[in-house]
Amino acid sequence: MLFRTAWRGQRVDAHLVPRSGPVLVVANHLGFLDGPFVFSMVPRRAHFIIKKQTFSGPMGALMEGVGQIPLDRSVADRAALGSALAVLRGGGAVGMFPEGTRGRGDVRAIHGGAAWLALQIGCPVVPVACLGTRTTGDGRSAIPRVRGRLVAVFGAPVVLEPDPGLPGRDRRRQVTEQLRVALHDHVLASVARTGIPLPDDELPPAPDAGR
Repeated sequence: MLFRTAWRGQRVDAHLVPRSGPVLVVANHLGFLDGPFVFSMVPRRAHFIIKKQTFSGPMGALMEGVGQIPLDRSVADRAALGSALAVLRGGGAVGMFPEGTRGRGDVRAIHGGAAWLALQIGCPVVPVACLGTRTTGDGRSAIPRVRGRLVAVFGAPVVLEPDPGLPGRDRRRQVTEQLRVALHDHVLASVARTGIPLPDDELPPAPDAGR
């Protein structure tokens, strides 16, 4: 595996991912390699939602071949969410980076698509801390140094619990915040556990920051 030869890729507690049934895998987003790295570490086939710009040339054919879902981040892409919903309804696994774009990876804010999917199906959500793919001072598109340590730490599945007394929009906001807190807390705990820090810098929002 590339991530265990070019880098010291490692997955921790992957047994926490349910091996069957619908599940949503959500990870923080800090570096260029997050997508393929987390995808390669999930212990079952997963369909990740990935920006549509990736689906071009040989890379596009590869993405389609492994069942990834293109996302148009310039609009509220209902087609991508519909494709993800179909995977979950079929008992499959879907992966997302709910922060929407690369940053420090500390999950200060997320978009609502992941929580919406989890609510539609009532499926568990597994948080993943992606660490080491970008270090302090590196740009958003930097490749980690060769033989650097990359770790994906899987957390215990979370079931989002909305208040049935709230109106629909407020219920979605509530579960989105539940998901954000669960992922945020898992990332910080994983940093302490592994000793791999998040980048200690503040990057401006990317021009193509998405949903």
